Amino acid sequence: MFSLVVTLLFLLMAAGINVYLLTDGRNKESYYLVEAKRVADDISETGSYDLSQYPHIIGVFSEDDGDIYKSSEHYVIVRAGGRLYRVEYIVDNRQRIVIAVDIVLGALFAVMVGLLIYLRRNIIIPFGNLSDVPKELARGNLAVPIHEQKSRYFGKFIWGVDMLRETIENSRKKEISMQRDKKLLLLSLSHDIKTPLSAIKLNAKALAKGLYKEEEKRIEAAENINKRADEIEHFVSEITKASSEDFMNFEVVQGEVFLSKVIERLLARYASQLSVRGTELAVGKYDNCLLSCDEDRLAECLQNLFENAIKYGDGRRIALSCEEVDGCELITVSNTGCTLEEQELTQIFESFHRGSNTDNISGNGLGLFICKRLMGLMGGEVFAEISRDEFRATLVVSKA
Repeated sequence: MFSLVVTLLFLLMAAGINVYLLTDGRNKESYYLVEAKRVADDISETGSYDLSQYPHIIGVFSEDDGDIYKSSEHYVIVRAGGRLYRVEYIVDNRQRIVIAVDIVLGALFAVMVGLLIYLRRNIIIPFGNLSDVPKELARGNLAVPIHEQKSRYFGKFIWGVDMLRETIENSRKKEISMQRDKKLLLLSLSHDIKTPLSAIKLNAKALAKGLYKEEEKRIEAAENINKRADEIEHFVSEITKASSEDFMNFEVVQGEVFLSKVIERLLARYASQLSVRGTELAVGKYDNCLLSCDEDRLAECLQNLFENAIKYGDGRRIALSCEEVDGCELITVSNTGCTLEEQELTQIFESFHRGSNTDNISGNGLGLFICKRLMGLMGGEVFAEISRDEFRATLVVSKA
């Protein structure tokens, strides 16, 4: 539709230019007739004429000069003083101008059509092929086909969308498998609990009814109850562990990256945001060393620390500092306005734990937990401390 509208507008413009040029040419042709009439009037009145007064007249010839109807120039026959005269004049070659303009417009039209075809083939059609993909992914249809394109504009984008679809699909498969395994584990543990629980109930009833007369038997029953209770405690621990671990999939691709690149990537994301908020961002001096880590995962950890500093700080100041210790680089993110209790530092890296300073701030208690898991997979560590009113979270990254 867009191409059709553009084409029609161009053709209308070309037609308008042609009409204007042709109409303008006909209007200018009347000048020759006017000048020829003035020449005839001069001859009738004075018997002479001055060609310099008539820019379009190139010659005037009478019957004495030969056949007045024979000439290779444009002319008009006028009568003056009872005689006929051939008045020759020059004309603008409007037809050639119109042809030249039409050629230029035709070339422009061909370029425009080629451009429209190129845009349709390389941008409009590939984009149209993707128009339903986000909707289908949102509906959970991960089998939606995404055709590969060699377009320099959409090829990489389509490849990225397809990777996103595959990642979502793989994550869903892993989640289903994990949920199935957890369900089987919980069913198995629930069944295993029944055996020691039955033994506890049996021994408890026997003690309650005084079936054991000897002291030795009563002690044995009590020890049996304690033993079975320990078994149940173990099973409960397994259930707790199964429900809290591996609910998220963490993959790390170990590599090497310069510290400056990680910091520049972080500042590019948060510098303008903090400036708008009126928060001071202080970046300390650092040596541009080579780190052994997964660049994307390290950036994710730092982003989590910055997000926490923005959410739970007072907005006055956020600082980023680096320090080299024993072959490792310590990257610290600190913020002012910390209200977290120091005794809570041992719990903040647990999954779904939210500190006493969260109040009505939204969150799921996973940021620091994710940092700890990722840093552990990269051979590093993360720890936190409180200094006066500042909260300081430090990533320990191995140097390459």
